[in-house]
Amino acid sequence: MESATTAFIGPDRDYCDSLVSYSRRETIAVNIGSIALGADHPIRIQSMTTVDTMDTQGSVEQIRRMVDSGCDYVRITAPSIKEAENLQQIKRALKNDGIEVPLIADIHFTPNAAELAARIVEKVRINPGNYADKKRFELIEYSEDSYQQELERIRKRFTPLVEICKEYGTAMRIGTNHGSLSDRIMSRYGDTPLGMVESALEFLRICESLNYYQIVLSMKASNPQVMVQAYRLLVNRMQFEGLKPYPLHLGVTEAGEGEDGRIKSAVGIGSLLEDGLGDTVRVSLTEEPEFEAPIAKMLVDRYQDRANHDRITEVNNLPIDPFSYRRRTSHAVDNFGDHNVPRVIADFTGIGEIAVNDLKSIGHFYLPEPDKWSMNDSGADYLYTGRQPVSFMLPNGLREIVDYPVWNQLQDHYRYPLLTLEELKEDTAHPILNFVKLSADQLDAVAVLRSHPNAVVWLETDNLHGRAALRRFAFELMTESVTNPVVISRKYSPGNLEILQLKSATDIGSLLIDGIGDGVFLNAGGPESLSKELKLSQIKDYNQTCFTILQAARTRMTKTEYISCPSCGRTLFDLQETTARIRKRTDHLKGVKIGIMGCIVNGPGEMADADYGYVGSGKGKITLYKGQEVIKRGVPSANAVDELIEIIKEDGQWVEPTGKEM
Repeated sequence: MESATTAFIGPDRDYCDSLVSYSRRETIAVNIGSIALGADHPIRIQSMTTVDTMDTQGSVEQIRRMVDSGCDYVRITAPSIKEAENLQQIKRALKNDGIEVPLIADIHFTPNAAELAARIVEKVRINPGNYADKKRFELIEYSEDSYQQELERIRKRFTPLVEICKEYGTAMRIGTNHGSLSDRIMSRYGDTPLGMVESALEFLRICESLNYYQIVLSMKASNPQVMVQAYRLLVNRMQFEGLKPYPLHLGVTEAGEGEDGRIKSAVGIGSLLEDGLGDTVRVSLTEEPEFEAPIAKMLVDRYQDRANHDRITEVNNLPIDPFSYRRRTSHAVDNFGDHNVPRVIADFTGIGEIAVNDLKSIGHFYLPEPDKWSMNDSGADYLYTGRQPVSFMLPNGLREIVDYPVWNQLQDHYRYPLLTLEELKEDTAHPILNFVKLSADQLDAVAVLRSHPNAVVWLETDNLHGRAALRRFAFELMTESVTNPVVISRKYSPGNLEILQLKSATDIGSLLIDGIGDGVFLNAGGPESLSKELKLSQIKDYNQTCFTILQAARTRMTKTEYISCPSCGRTLFDLQETTARIRKRTDHLKGVKIGIMGCIVNGPGEMADADYGYVGSGKGKITLYKGQEVIKRGVPSANAVDELIEIIKEDGQWVEPTGKEM
């Protein structure tokens, strides 16, 4: 297997215009009906229908809701000839109802359906992992000659679709999915970002050789780390090979529902938008499709004025590999840095007198009868109280940070000080652990840190291009071989929780994706007039958001992860109801990943990152997986959740729920 950091990458690891100045990547324009994509056009929003494609009226009604919610394009599954044929009826009905929106046919396995759909709709999406290949999860040895023969076979199978698209003016998305790479690609490149990129480039090279350029590319994965690495590598490879700069479709596949789905999507999509990559966005939620577009728009809207940010000091040498994950090297300062998981610090400033029961908001529960404390999986590691320390002994597992003047009066080794840079220069206060608050533009502070090894950097910025400013400071630490741990501190205007989740997941999650961050802190802020009850509710939300970001970035696993598809016309059961049922029975299984897939078409591939899988395989029938291995087929849906739990138990991964409210 080839490494993504060998000769396969271009010079200087280029993948975006600048690491410090925001600008959107320049691409060619792709015409999709009356709404062009890429070049100087706005970042477009899209989603996918979930009703049966054969239900013409149901499709039209859902498409109307999607357009009203902000969709520029609508994608519809066409798994066979009959669905592809019905796209004409849907298109005609939309026109009669005065709904003008470009349609995209989603194709898997069936080139004949793609060739028909390309004559009807404005764009077709093909998956290079299963358009000309079948997946049997086999490892195959190829010589150079035999591999070239496979490429020629693909060329013959794919060329008719390209010629039809040229004739009808139809655009195409070549959309790689991490979980559905062909056996051929897996055998040569493995389950890697490089494999994802090469899977798409094989098809793209054929298109260019046939002088067809109306192409959009995507590199979707349910793992945001893999997704970000693959898109970056794709851009690098296109530049290195001299291919045209094609627009990019961004999305985290099978992101899930609710807070988890939104934050996971923001970590992946937001990381790339921060780099100036992306021309159309689809947020894949296990919810009605009209709920997806507003989330995508919130992510995109942050970049309307981003180019006007304050200047950030240039980066001369990139000290990270943007195509593979490696956590920044840091030394341990107590339980920060080195191999410790990133810590969560809760903001309790502005609360007033803190009571024992207030700590419920950050996952710590006092049990009066046995006179002891308990903690759930989202129990914060530290609380920051500023100038008003708690008046009682904290539970084990929770520590307190106070401002340096308060600590200096108390001289309490059970609390830890937060110092300014000037205070740090005068006094390394605590013998074990100190925090120093720094702005990301204080690059001169790096030299000071070298002589204060027991200081943890509390890093913040008010730069509009915040991620870039924070990352620039971390790059300076890396370049100068200063290994103090770093806490990422962010503050946002109080208000809409959903917007805060998306912003913080983008800013913090994108740093974690680059291996930066040994702790996270969200400033709760808020007006002084806010009641204590509302402030505690806000603290609870912020604390949960921090843990969910860490999980989405794969840097600290604290709860069960559900890789659930957003459903489409192929879905064989009610995904939302089924996901809720499985979640109710399994959401205490810390770190376990469960794939919940609506059909056998995408299911086994797209849940490749899951430990266990629940996949629709027929009307009322479920196939259960352990990893990629089928364990039980044709399980009646009424019994399938029980059977899934039995598989988890047999695998030794089951623990009984505690039954406590935590």
